[in-house]
Amino acid sequence: MIDGSIIFPFPHGLFLGISISLSAYPCYISVYGKNVLDSEIMAKIAKNLTELIGHTPLMELAGYSRKYGLKRNIVAKLESFNPAGSVKDRVAFAMIEDAEARGALKPGATIIEPTSGNTGVGLAMVATIKGYHLILTMPETMSVERRNLLKALGAEIVLTDGLAGMAGSIAKAKELRDAIPGAVILQQFENPSNAKAHEHTTGEEIWTDTDGKVTVFVAGVGTGGTVCGVARALKKHNPDVYVVAVEPASSPVLEGGEDAPHRIQGIGANFIPSIYDASVVDEIIPVPDDEAIRGGRELASTEGLLAGISSGAAVYAARLLAERPEFADKMIVALLPDTGERYLSTELFAFDTYPLE
Repeated sequence: MIDGSIIFPFPHGLFLGISISLSAYPCYISVYGKNVLDSEIMAKIAKNLTELIGHTPLMELAGYSRKYGLKRNIVAKLESFNPAGSVKDRVAFAMIEDAEARGALKPGATIIEPTSGNTGVGLAMVATIKGYHLILTMPETMSVERRNLLKALGAEIVLTDGLAGMAGSIAKAKELRDAIPGAVILQQFENPSNAKAHEHTTGEEIWTDTDGKVTVFVAGVGTGGTVCGVARALKKHNPDVYVVAVEPASSPVLEGGEDAPHRIQGIGANFIPSIYDASVVDEIIPVPDDEAIRGGRELASTEGLLAGISSGAAVYAARLLAERPEFADKMIVALLPDTGERYLSTELFAFDTYPLE
């Protein structure tokens, strides 16, 4: 048996004291008086990045809420804390795991997916870890940062006509699938695993981390998986949770309007996805492009938080809700899908060439 203590210095004059008692087996380490097995500490070391997906933090947007004089702070679900930087890490992992379980995806096969960017990043991460070849089709309007990031992660990129939106990318993906033996399209716009991933993880995290106090949930709609999956989870706990879907005002297809080009990358797919379930959505808020961009800029200037354009749209919609008397003192949770670092070349941070009044 070997007994001893170790003092670790930290900045600002802080010290961490750890006492160690070693014998043949087991080994116990005492941290602040609590004995833990060395095997328990090892269990905290992830085998790969897929084990770090989820359990993203909630944060009060105190600065943003104060700027607009809101009675209660909006709460943000920060999905940029996922390992590949967005909410789509959850979906990518869930869809690949499901395809493997069904036998649809064979070892070393090619995965093809139409994506506006973040799903592609998540898929590229998971495909690299699991040894799959990945081909992504996306509109040419997607940011340069996203394209370069996808290439860095080993994905092959095929750009499609920006005016055709995601519909054009989907058509190209099907064309490639038919030409490549054994290729699989995971079909995020149709795949039930998309919404289930959020029902089983994101929604439960929000309910648990708010101690069941969430009253309103706000999220943008790309595939519809996030808002519908989270809605199902929250409404199972409390049917009165008010769920709000956000879409581009210039392409209001969820409300029955005409599709059109817009600047809010990641939402507004110019059609209604089959996994979008209108029955669990209580309201749709259309957000103008400039308000989404303004919201993203204000998150940076008031919170020090770099978030994407669709995050700006979500927080703008959340603010409109918080200004209503019936929600003024309620907890509103807005999901912020990704980081602003993926939009540095877009209008989001083009302060000189794209000023806002």
